[in-house]
Amino acid sequence: MKKSSSLSKEEIQKEWNLKGLNYAKAVNEMVAFTEKNGWDSWKGEEAEDERAHLAKEIIKLLKTANQEDKVAEFREDFPPSHEPLISVFDQKSISLHQFHFIEDQKIVFLSGAPYEERTAYILDEDRITTLAKDITAIGKSKRNNIFAIATPEKISTSNGWAGQIISEFERKQTANIGITELIPFNDGKKVLLVTSEGIFLISSSSEQLIHPINEDNEDNWTPDIDMENATLSHDNNYIVVGDQALDHRILDAEGNQIGQIGPQSSYPHYCLFSKDDTQLITNSCHFYNGVTIGVSASKLNGIKIEAYEESDEYIEIDDSMRVYTGVSTKDYYILGDAYGYIKAFDKKGKMLWRHFLGGTISGMTLSDDEKTLWVGSYSGMLHKLTLGKGHRDLHTIGNANHFEEFRLLIWKNEPQIWKW
Repeated sequence: MKKSSSLSKEEIQKEWNLKGLNYAKAVNEMVAFTEKNGWDSWKGEEAEDERAHLAKEIIKLLKTANQEDKVAEFREDFPPSHEPLISVFDQKSISLHQFHFIEDQKIVFLSGAPYEERTAYILDEDRITTLAKDITAIGKSKRNNIFAIATPEKISTSNGWAGQIISEFERKQTANIGITELIPFNDGKKVLLVTSEGIFLISSSSEQLIHPINEDNEDNWTPDIDMENATLSHDNNYIVVGDQALDHRILDAEGNQIGQIGPQSSYPHYCLFSKDDTQLITNSCHFYNGVTIGVSASKLNGIKIEAYEESDEYIEIDDSMRVYTGVSTKDYYILGDAYGYIKAFDKKGKMLWRHFLGGTISGMTLSDDEKTLWVGSYSGMLHKLTLGKGHRDLHTIGNANHFEEFRLLIWKNEPQIWKW
């Protein structure tokens, strides 16, 4: 095999496409077999992508295509893939978070973890704009199109993106704390603030710590938590909070506990309500895997589900995913996991489709008409998908029927965002 630096563009293209096609075919066949028969029944070799040696040349060609405004041609010649470029991602990746739909083909999102310096962006079609440098978090309400923007000193809520200001909350107790997630209430008069130093319910009168709680009044107690996660029901009647060390707790709109759901894997990791608020799903994880269960919302007041115990109080939605992010559609959930898959499940736990993107999925948002999905990863990749449009190429991994319009490579220490 020639070194990649000695190959012509035509030779690189031929090898990239042939090996990419074979890899996608092998993965799809393996996954389809194991879903039907179980992993223990698979006796074949695990699929392996043999294109890592082409990574530097592919990125070089991609950058040239961007500079020469020939991305469309490059995309046809070199269908994108994640696996061969892992060595590049390891050096340049910056995670993407807090994706929110604005209107038409416009979204807002942030790069960087809560403890890192962050950058906020607007993506409109394929045009990207950087927002004010002091923005540390952005949130959107479950209903009514209320946005929240945080800086180190305050949080503002508005009626629509860049709309009339509803409330401004001075951050005192929570000042300068990195924000994992920010969820404004539907009226813009309260916000749920999720951080590794506790989960807070913020209003004009208080910054109320609602999770964890110092129940034993310990003198040296701190609210520091890991795997912090929370959600609001769409009608804002319920708050759900959890972390690595404690069960998911069901709270009322004022922050009072009314129920408890124990993990069915090791650690509580994610939670989400169905769009019609009839079901709550909670995910718990163990390494890269996990279990997601569904609970009827009609049972939340007073519910107590024990950890690691089978119960008629819940149904199993999935038994494999460590879920990092998700959205609710009118008919199903779309969940993103640690292995780089997005998968759709209905409320009975039937998997409707799976689609592989790569990296650990870190954020997503869906257009109001539920036709366009934007997905971000810890690899610094942003994918724009048109759901149900059909496959764009034969390199697609998964059994879904989605069309990737483009992906953006948003990396640290890069002067430009690269489109593929």
